[in-house]
Amino acid sequence: VQLQASGGGLAQTGGSLRLSCHASGLNFKNYAMNWYRQAPGEEREFVAGITSGGITDYLESVRGRFTISRDNVRRMVSLQTANLTADDTAVYYCNTKYGGRDFWGRGTLVTVSS
Repeated sequence: VQLQASGGGLAQTGGSLRLSCHASGLNFKNYAMNWYRQAPGEEREFVAGITSGGITDYLESVRGRFTISRDNVRRMVSLQTANLTADDTAVYYCNTKYGGRDFWGRGTLVTVSS
């Protein structure tokens, strides 16, 4: 299983970024996909998830600002962010659980500046 994330970068407070993750090595449509993030000096935390059936879940602090979606044809999961704050600055990781294991992409850095 390989996960390739992209789309991070620098955004201003109140701005937005769209993160994308392409998955290979698994029957994508059958697996839940997640986004996690890790801020400097902090533990990695769950941000958003989407099941194979399209049910979504969010970290409370991003609910209403972030939207997770999936494209089973393109084998991609995306995270649309909006109204970003400095607290959203982190490395964002794409994740899935396959064969009882967690698989992670390399991460993409999101930096929010005022």
